[in-house]
Amino acid sequence: MTSESASDARRVAPAARQRLLAAGSELFYRHGIGAVGVDLISDVARVSKRTLYQQFGSKDQLVAECLRTSGADVLAHYVRGAVDDAPPRQRVLGVFDGLDEWSRSETFRGCPFVNTATELADPDHPARQVAREFKLTLRGFFEQEATRGGATNPVMLADQLLMVFDGALIQAVMGTAASGRDDRDAVPAARAAVTALMDAAQLV
Repeated sequence: MTSESASDARRVAPAARQRLLAAGSELFYRHGIGAVGVDLISDVARVSKRTLYQQFGSKDQLVAECLRTSGADVLAHYVRGAVDDAPPRQRVLGVFDGLDEWSRSETFRGCPFVNTATELADPDHPARQVAREFKLTLRGFFEQEATRGGATNPVMLADQLLMVFDGALIQAVMGTAASGRDDRDAVPAARAAVTALMDAAQLV
């Protein structure tokens, strides 16, 4: 390989990797991990399977890297309403407002972290580890705000808030809200539960 062709290959590799990550992230979220093979990802990304394996080594690692890459955007959906200079109570409620907004969009297919952990049976799968890390990040946000707001037991309150959050996610996906209401009215109901929890914990 000439020095010019080697330079071209180095320029192409990052672009191919980004296309694979973008295609994989969208396809895994829309259709599920098991339903999406490397052939489809390669076709959508306009990249050969050989390049896919050169970049990631395996489909498992590609799944993990896709989730890691898209994870920050997912968290951004959740904390969109958490205004930086707001009191802790408002910042916690803002997370549920952000979820409410996202859950009503046409692209919403649930939480990719929960989806990944549910679909992959192996607890040591690299993507499950990534999913856990992001969930712990959100839980850490809740505990941080609970501590700042003077909650009587910040650790327990953070656990409770995460449970309500995940319950709202699942109900929004399954459409199990009360008959006659929008299928995704689960989040406002969860917001009311969160308010009750914060009142009980004396969070200001």
